[in-house]
Amino acid sequence: MTYFEGFIVPVPEANRDKYRQTANDFASLVQGLGVQRQVEAWDNDVPEGKVTDFRKAVDAQPDEKVVFSWFEYPDRATRDSTNEKFRSDPRMEELGANMPFDGKRMVMGGFDAIVDEGQGGGGNYTDGYVVPVIKGKEEDYRQLAQKMAGKFREHGALRVVEALADDVDHGKHTDFYRAVKAEDNETIAFAFVEWPDKQSRDEAWAKIMADESLKPTGELPFNGQRMFWGGFDKIVDTAGQEQPAPKAESPVTA
Repeated sequence: MTYFEGFIVPVPEANRDKYRQTANDFASLVQGLGVQRQVEAWDNDVPEGKVTDFRKAVDAQPDEKVVFSWFEYPDRATRDSTNEKFRSDPRMEELGANMPFDGKRMVMGGFDAIVDEGQGGGGNYTDGYVVPVIKGKEEDYRQLAQKMAGKFREHGALRVVEALADDVDHGKHTDFYRAVKAEDNETIAFAFVEWPDKQSRDEAWAKIMADESLKPTGELPFNGQRMFWGGFDKIVDTAGQEQPAPKAESPVTA
């Protein structure tokens, strides 16, 4: 299945337009290096949690919003190859020097899809989730996620993705494990649901919450108290854009 590089980014609210422009500039470069799709979604309906939430994940400051973002690849090998190109392309260093956010608090990692239903692109709203999943219960989690994906699609979702941690490092300042206060016996799920718009999402959730068949029974394969979620407006989405022809490797200068 598809491989995802997932990101959570703290961005000053005043830098929204600058962030969007930087992300668009970045997209034009990374598509030529192997990224199939890039999505950047801006904080819209992100609740404050008692234990964990998107803002706590990146130690967001009062003047900052959170961006939920991902790159898509056909597999990890393509992602690894693309990251090597990133490191050797001098244009990346130039873009990196002018990022309108604190990169030290950005959270990122590689995730392997276990559920991927529907077709992305076309919508302008996204629900994002980060979930601590009990190790050894990954198949139980996949089955539950598959069931929920069917319900989301039934109520109008364009695409549902659930992906498990595959290459997620422990960072010096922030990381996905700290974000959900993961325990030693837990891994991380990075998930999202794409909707046509916020109204469609809100109406769907009202129906889902009222569906008695979806009430949890028995022991869950994840910790619901430490998972977190939020709603985001898409500000960049390269789905449907023509992929640039691969460019010749840029020479690396000493």
